[in-house]
Amino acid sequence: MSTTTATPLTPRDRAVLRAVAAGRCEISAAAGGVLVVDGLCFADQFTGPRLTSAGLIAAAAETGRALLTASGRALLAA
Repeated sequence: MSTTTATPLTPRDRAVLRAVAAGRCEISAAAGGVLVVDGLCFADQFTGPRLTSAGLIAAAAETGRALLTASGRALLAA
């Protein structure tokens, strides 16, 4: 029997999701999920990769713009 523990979103995670929804973020898939907000590297270097691996954000292939996934939109709307 296996169990799965979900890590709850922090207020910072929700703020990043709102910034992504507003079109203010870029993410580098090649650099391991480095997140840029308003043209500046996000100080918490673990947030981008964590939200990406959780399936909440993804990089647009052609632009590198960070986008909310369907799961990210649903979680933000809840």
